[in-house]
This record gives sequence, C-alpha cells and structure tokens, in this order.
Amino acid sequence: MRISILGLGLMGQALARTLVGAGHSVTVWNRTEGKADGLGATAVATAAEAVAASPLVIVCVLDYAAVRELLGSVRLDDRVLLNLTNGRPAEARDMADWVAARGGDYLDGGIMAVPQMIGTPGALILYSGSPAAFERYEEALSALAGSRYLGTDAGLAPLYDLAMLTGMYGQIAGFLEAAALIASEKRPVAEFTTELLVPWLNAMAGQQPRMAADIEAGAYVTDVSNLEINQVGMVNLIRAFEEQGVKPDLLLPMREVLDRRVAAGHGAQGLSSLIEELR
Repeated sequence: MRISILGLGLMGQALARTLVGAGHSVTVWNRTEGKADGLGATAVATAAEAVAASPLVIVCVLDYAAVRELLGSVRLDDRVLLNLTNGRPAEARDMADWVAARGGDYLDGGIMAVPQMIGTPGALILYSGSPAAFERYEEALSALAGSRYLGTDAGLAPLYDLAMLTGMYGQIAGFLEAAALIASEKRPVAEFTTELLVPWLNAMAGQQPRMAADIEAGAYVTDVSNLEINQVGMVNLIRAFEEQGVKPDLLLPMREVLDRRVAAGHGAQGLSSLIEELR
C-alpha cells in the first residue's frame, strides 16, 4: 500500500520505519533534510509531492496550526488525511471540516505510545472520524499499533487521548511526591518504587472500574473510607511533607477539591464523588 508521512520527528520516523518494515511503499517529507536517511522510504522535496504520492497521508507534526500551514495550498481530493498530531477535540472537529472543504476524508488519531513502542504489542492508537477511511486502512495501520475506533466524531480520539494522558500525569504526580518523601530520609527510592509503590498502585487501579460505575450511576455511598476520613488523612499527609522539608505542591489541588466537597455537606460520600466538583 502507498502511504505518505509528513513530519519526521522521533514519532514520525518510528511510523515510517514500521510501515516500511511491514512492506508498504512509504513516501516521506520533512521540513529539514536528512531525517529520512536509513528509513527505507522515498523522500520528496515538498508536502504537495508527498500528498500526490499516496492515497493515505499521515501527518505527525507539532500542532494543528502546523498541519494547516503545510497543507494550506494543497488539494486533498481522493485522499485520506490521518492526523496523528496531538491536539484538542475542538481542533480535530475544525480540521475535519477543513479537510472536507479541500476534497479529502479525515481521520484523527491519538498515539498512546512512545516512539520506541510503535510496532510492538503494547502500543495503541485511538481513531475517530470517517468510518469508511478507518475500515479501508485498518489493516495497514495495525502494523503500527493496536487500533481502537471511537466513532464518527473526529474530536473523540483527542478527547480520549487527553483523558488518558491526564490519568498518566496524575500517576506521575503521585509517584514524584511519594519519591520525594522517601528521599527526604535518604531511603532508596528505586527499591521503594519497585517493591512497594508499584504493587500498591496496581492494586488501587483495580478499584477504578467500580468507581467509574459509581460515577455513571451517580451513587457515591461507600463502604470504605469516606471523604471526611480522607480529609483528615490529607491533613496528616501534608503536615508530614512539611515536617520532612518536602513541598506538597502536587497534592494541594486534591486537598482543595476534597475540602470543598466536604464543606458542601458530602463528607459521608466516597472519593468518586469528587468528580461532581470537577463538572
């Protein structure tokens, strides 16, 4: 299959290398020369040449503004544009209209992987937009990662992408605070993380489907620690950080939401009820 890729950063290079390895004919373009070396792809001088070369055009650049700049004067008739650029749901919906006005079909994608994971079983790419385009190219795209099609609304892939990144950043924030607390007593952070923290976090992650069901039902009765108990625990936690000379900066927003929910009279509810303060 003929596939073009615009943008050869670390992710774009990984996409190109993997598609070439899967036997596809890959044409690439990058703003600066030299990044196509060793990929096994055909490099062209302009974005327009890359679009002309293939019915499937993958774009992986800095932002959506860069996509528009690259393709502003290029017709996209009979082309599927797969945009794997990180962005927002509103941008994806606008981009779908923008591509349609230029004669093309649009897919948006969220890459849930680092470049080194592309082509391995652990990688996932979320897709949304044209169902016909996804069906046509699903097999080819499966060389890159597992595929999850979310629906015809082009904004769904970036919505889910950003939601998953939010969960990741929350986990990293908790790890960094925990590591700082352990390090305050010069205890081995790697040992703590491997032997204690990761198993604990995995066990707690197992509770999230139940919390999600509570959120969908709007039912926040709990048979474990309620918000009042967690509020007291948070006070102790933050005081301990301060006494250890560690800044609790990444925990303070959580405390603020917790305090607000208890003050509103919902102290007997479970932690899943905090979502009502975020809506």
